[in-house]
Amino acid sequence: MPQAAAAVAERPTDVTARHPARHPSGSDFAPLLRTIKNRGLLDRRTGWYARSMAVNATALVGVCTGLFALGHTWWVLLLAPVLSVLCARTAFIGHDAGHAQITGNRAVARLIGLVHGNLLLGMSVGWWNDKHNRHHANPNHIEKDPDVAADILVFTAKQARLRAGFRSWLTRNQAWLFFPLTLLQGIAMKVYGFRDLRRQSPRERAVEGPLLVVHLVGYVTLLLTAMPLGHALAFAALHQALFGLHLGMAFAPNHKGMEMPDPGGERWGHLKRQVLTSRNIRGGALTDWLLGGLNYQIEHHLFPSMPRPHLRLAQPLVRAHCHAVGMSYAETGPVDSYRQVLRHMHEVGEPLRVE
Repeated sequence: MPQAAAAVAERPTDVTARHPARHPSGSDFAPLLRTIKNRGLLDRRTGWYARSMAVNATALVGVCTGLFALGHTWWVLLLAPVLSVLCARTAFIGHDAGHAQITGNRAVARLIGLVHGNLLLGMSVGWWNDKHNRHHANPNHIEKDPDVAADILVFTAKQARLRAGFRSWLTRNQAWLFFPLTLLQGIAMKVYGFRDLRRQSPRERAVEGPLLVVHLVGYVTLLLTAMPLGHALAFAALHQALFGLHLGMAFAPNHKGMEMPDPGGERWGHLKRQVLTSRNIRGGALTDWLLGGLNYQIEHHLFPSMPRPHLRLAQPLVRAHCHAVGMSYAETGPVDSYRQVLRHMHEVGEPLRVE
């Protein structure tokens, strides 16, 4: 058993056992942070990540080998779902690197992100980190969180009332279109990365741009070398669609339908800002693996640099602390989480359906 896990197992899980619910400074978060640090849950798990990256890389090589073995038969399409799942694992590693969960060395973390994001997936880590850091700073804040800005989808009734034409039709039906649209998410993230090169500094662009091109050329070359054109087109379409769906199913339940801070209202503290806007998904080891640890969204938002294997260990501490300070802690099953997301998307479009 890892040292941090053993420490948690040996100590009481009630965070209020040794610390008051509110720190003398007035912070509801300070005693929880101190407990988490004392349990070693912010200590990095370099070995765990090294093994995860090695296993993922080996599996990717195995699938690429399988493409050449099955490329001239339609059986090769069976490898597309496998590759989509492995690409999602790759994205989760890049995500964790961006949060400094793997290493505190910024240069090494950036290298891991560039390899797993730009090179292997064709997704710009510069674009992702800029967008994702703004999301973490102000989750579900309509003016500050780019994830709830009005675009193809909208997230508030106020945003919906401003829609017209084709966008109005999209909003009226966005609950039905939500998951079909995620089939395009993998492609969209690649496009956003190329567009973001204009924002990046010349030094950053000189690294990210060529890696994005290398990925694109390498991906096309791999498929056209391993299989006929028709097979390659079908494989790419299936692979990219399932990859986008997988990412969408991992990210969708985390915040949609949760509280949205009033831009003109009171300023929320860190605990309230992160807990009330986030939703956890119940499940076991398979859920943890499929969702990349993002099913512990509350713990991840409270402690972004916490290594993924420690999120499960931190959960009972966070839940107990929220209970002690009288704060709700949202947790539900996978099916119900998607039901809540779709219900919210449907309700947002209601103003346009009653006109």
